[in-house]
Amino acid sequence: MTFATLINTATPESATLTVLGIESSCDDTAASVVRHAPPAAPKIVSSVVWGQTELHAGFGGVVPEIAARAHAEKLDLAVEGALAQAGVTLADLDAVAVTAGPGLIGGVLSGVMLARGLAAATGLPLLGVNHLAGHALTPRLTDEIPFPYLMLLVSGGHCQFLLVKAADSFTRLGGTIDDAPGEAFDKVAKLLALPQPGGPSVEAAAQGGDSARFALPRPLLDRPGCDMSFSGLKTAVLRTRDALVAEHGGLRRQDRADLCASFQAAVADLLAGKARRALALYMDLNPAQPTLAVAGGVAANLTLRGVLQKAAHDAGAQFLAPPLALCTDNAAMIAWAGIEQIRAGKIEAQDFVARPRWPLDTKAKPLLGSGKKGAKA
Repeated sequence: MTFATLINTATPESATLTVLGIESSCDDTAASVVRHAPPAAPKIVSSVVWGQTELHAGFGGVVPEIAARAHAEKLDLAVEGALAQAGVTLADLDAVAVTAGPGLIGGVLSGVMLARGLAAATGLPLLGVNHLAGHALTPRLTDEIPFPYLMLLVSGGHCQFLLVKAADSFTRLGGTIDDAPGEAFDKVAKLLALPQPGGPSVEAAAQGGDSARFALPRPLLDRPGCDMSFSGLKTAVLRTRDALVAEHGGLRRQDRADLCASFQAAVADLLAGKARRALALYMDLNPAQPTLAVAGGVAANLTLRGVLQKAAHDAGAQFLAPPLALCTDNAAMIAWAGIEQIRAGKIEAQDFVARPRWPLDTKAKPLLGSGKKGAKA
């Protein structure tokens, strides 16, 4: 029974929905099947994620053209694998949900075009999903928390505090005015000759380091509001590295570890300090179940999770972080965001466009400027 039939025979709130999600916004090719049969909890029936780390390893970062080509080669295989893993066919689905932005436009287009083909061939509804909404709604997939909750979306390309009031209602309390934390981790790793992706490499190196050795700055921490900055911190790491190289004729292993630990501690202080301010604003709403949730690739960092958990506890809120497999890009969050759209009656027209930029809070003033492609955040 297709969703088109379901909406004539049962309310969307009570109907069982099975949705295929497709994600290709950066360097992970992913497909997933998620099923929701209320009152049971949502279930990730299958999840296939193929990374591209080896393809980009020699370039110090993701190369958009290489990523898009890899997506085009792998997407149909990922979908085939997700369906087989779930033990379903296209005829068993109620809709197809696909990341329509923001992201590297070549990769986004690869996913959208495949999803359009599937929808055209099967007659299934096609749902265009904001990649950031997928991350922001992940706590409802994993823990079924009620609205409103406070979300820190922290990844390689984004960093913002959001009041998540509904599946399609997000208010930005603050965000980065320059680099995202994940971007800063990648650049610091490159500065210190550590492998990419930078987040896990810096975190691993920091375990043997002295976080108090280098007095790195905490940009904007002394200013009001929830906005953040990481560019100056990255520059401070560069200058400290250059001073160490000049003094010792190279970068010693312990120097690298101490610098990684000091950098990570600075990021932790920044996020925790701004989280406390965001929590104060959020708690003024008197939410029934106060929750600070974190999502995005940088949410996998255990040190950052620890300081955010303490900030939430001190404010009287619970802290939620998704399983590590759902921190990085995946298609389960896209399928779930599609289910949330259906439940809310917000089914996108099938003529939606792929977008390189797509802010969640469209009413907020752009933090990173705007141009022909729209606001970055």
